[in-house]
Amino acid sequence: MTIETFAPTFARLLLAAVCLASSVSCGGELLRTGRAPVYLIIDNLLASGQAALRSDVVDAAGVAVDDFGTALVRAELKNPSIAATPINGVTLTRYRVGYRRTDGRNTPGVDVPFGFDGALNVTLSPGAASSAVFQLVRQQGKLEPPLRNLRGGGGLVIISTIADVTFFGRDQNGNEVTVAGNIDVQFGDF
Repeated sequence: MTIETFAPTFARLLLAAVCLASSVSCGGELLRTGRAPVYLIIDNLLASGQAALRSDVVDAAGVAVDDFGTALVRAELKNPSIAATPINGVTLTRYRVGYRRTDGRNTPGVDVPFGFDGALNVTLSPGAASSAVFQLVRQQGKLEPPLRNLRGGGGLVIISTIADVTFFGRDQNGNEVTVAGNIDVQFGDF
């Protein structure tokens, strides 16, 4: 191979490597936030107005009841120099709640309650926050192990978990968006 054929070949390979490296470095952020022109932020995630939930497996009457959470969510434009339009609005359509313990014992139905999905219908305008009320602990979960096993314990046995809450939605152009947050949940017969 002569220098005349080596130099152009080397230049093309170098250019291809630079293009590949630049697309990989940008791809991570693009994949994380998706194709939508907006991204979601959870400003606050509360249960009964508190930053953590003490979930009683049965109330004073001996009945298992749902525990609800409230998320203050907003959509922000990725490019703040453009004007927001109605197409930049996001409709949250569902959420997912999963539980995990910090000690690593995370078998659903044995160590932690089963996770679940629920439906939502909350539309966010860019720059404005809206509240989304959702079930954080389902009544059904309190009727199944391991929460059912806490009944009658008088709060002597507590299962401490972190609830991972993920909200799913779409902008008005059909691009998917998600955002996730966490809240501490302690289960017991208080």
